[in-house]
Amino acid sequence: MSDPTPDNGEHRIRREDFDPNRTESLARLDNLRRAAFQRIRQAPNAQELARRRSLLGFAKWALPGLALVLLSSIAAWPEISHLMNQNRAALKEMARLRVESGNMEQATYRGLDAHDHLYMITARTTHQQGPDRVDLVDPVADIQLSGNSWAHIKADRGVYMQHEQTLDLDDNVVLYRDDGFLLNGPSADLDLKADVIASRDWVHAEGPFGTQDAQGYFLDQHAGIMQFTGPGLTVRNDDNGPPSAAARLHLQGLKTEK
Repeated sequence: MSDPTPDNGEHRIRREDFDPNRTESLARLDNLRRAAFQRIRQAPNAQELARRRSLLGFAKWALPGLALVLLSSIAAWPEISHLMNQNRAALKEMARLRVESGNMEQATYRGLDAHDHLYMITARTTHQQGPDRVDLVDPVADIQLSGNSWAHIKADRGVYMQHEQTLDLDDNVVLYRDDGFLLNGPSADLDLKADVIASRDWVHAEGPFGTQDAQGYFLDQHAGIMQFTGPGLTVRNDDNGPPSAAARLHLQGLKTEK
């Protein structure tokens, strides 16, 4: 800005950033500095010192612990990733088996009969029909009998009622016991709890006694009862006498067919 008072008939040019009160400003700053130097600093008391020591102690253990956790997570991450991949593979396998729709492969069902004998049912594939019924494909039942004996029965199809402990078998039913008794037919109904097997269809049985063809049978494996129903043909291994009328008719029919 220009000085209003002319000097030598001309205006004096003066810097606009020039502070005419610079001396006062310096004096004020000097007073503040003196007051800061004269201020008395108070030493921390015992409580403040204890608090600082506790913070330092906590930081002394917390910081290395945090570093150790971070290093451990870095080292364990490959294993965690491997487990996650395994879980994905298991979920894919379950989806393949279609468990959510009630289908399952290689299913196994176990139970006890009324005499605490173990039985086990396996199947190639199963389909859950409601809370009780299970449809089986290629079912196999292994049944423990009295005296440490056992029975093995299989078929092409079956229906297992879990609560009732019954098993209905159809198509190519084959029963084998460890005493050499062999039985086959188109169907069989098993009461697993009572250890009873029955059928109203034709049956062919073989064993140490000989052979038996009949139109049905009832087998109580716990009581040792074996009954064949309807017309049939019996050939006993110890029968050296003449054949029965039914046997003669059967033999005549065989000769006629030949």
